[in-house]
Amino acid sequence: MTHEVLGGYEAHIVKSGVAHFGSENDEECLASVRRLLSFLPSNNSEDAPLGTHELDIQSPVEELRNLIPEGANQAYDMKEIIRLAIDSGDFMEVHEHHATNIIVGFARFGNQSVGIVAQQPLQMSGVLDIDASLKGARFVRFCDAFNIPLVTFVDVPGFMPGTHQEYAGIIKHGAKLIYAYAEATVPKISVLTRKAYGGAYIVMSSKHLRGDINLAWPTGEVAVMGPEGAVNIVYREAIQKAENPEEERARLVKEYSEQFSNPYVASSRGYIDDVIDPTETRSKIIQALAMLRDKRDTLPAKKHGNIPL
Repeated sequence: MTHEVLGGYEAHIVKSGVAHFGSENDEECLASVRRLLSFLPSNNSEDAPLGTHELDIQSPVEELRNLIPEGANQAYDMKEIIRLAIDSGDFMEVHEHHATNIIVGFARFGNQSVGIVAQQPLQMSGVLDIDASLKGARFVRFCDAFNIPLVTFVDVPGFMPGTHQEYAGIIKHGAKLIYAYAEATVPKISVLTRKAYGGAYIVMSSKHLRGDINLAWPTGEVAVMGPEGAVNIVYREAIQKAENPEEERARLVKEYSEQFSNPYVASSRGYIDDVIDPTETRSKIIQALAMLRDKRDTLPAKKHGNIPL
């Protein structure tokens, strides 16, 4: 076994996630350090330094309007949405090559530093597995420790199924991401772009985990699972007894989609604060950050919490 395989770039940057960034040389490394520090405060009691760009805050970002494919199972690049929504497209991704089904990194909205967490539909459909849960939880805890607001872009079809994930403790490790979001006291804003299914929806900065502002695009869906899976379970007997099972199944899938494959039911129940035009995403997030600028939240007095280690 070579040194590179055992402990080189591939092992730490890609496989284990022990290292957050990789650089080709010293000059590139120092430039990355300077860039990272520009997003961070000097300590946890201060705010991060403000950006200095002259920005157009109110104008709609028309390019965001048509990024979600018509087909529910078609992939798209969440990084494109992030870059269009943030200040000047300046996104410093953390753990870029590790657990690529989830995206974390630093950016600014209205010159204010934020930490971004998002699914990546291009990788494993954006499903949450053990590595993604640990990567997300670590980043959320870091942002909360240094008083950096969190902006979450949600398109999550669920947790990764399979015996490997179950035997390795997906329930335990997934709970770490839940714990991180629940305990975080910084401003928490989320934007639902498409899927928010099952327990994985709860994890991603939902109202149930004390999310402050939860926005959704009209393409958002909040449901236990996708229409096909739900119909197969809920209406299994009715489909079996139908004269034409496939036709009945298609009808029920269409009916379920019309009733639940939109964010308005969740909004009527208070889980979503506003269903917004995608082009308004940037301005809505900036408004929410301004509203939450003086947020002060405290946790119950205790020795410490019982994090699911």
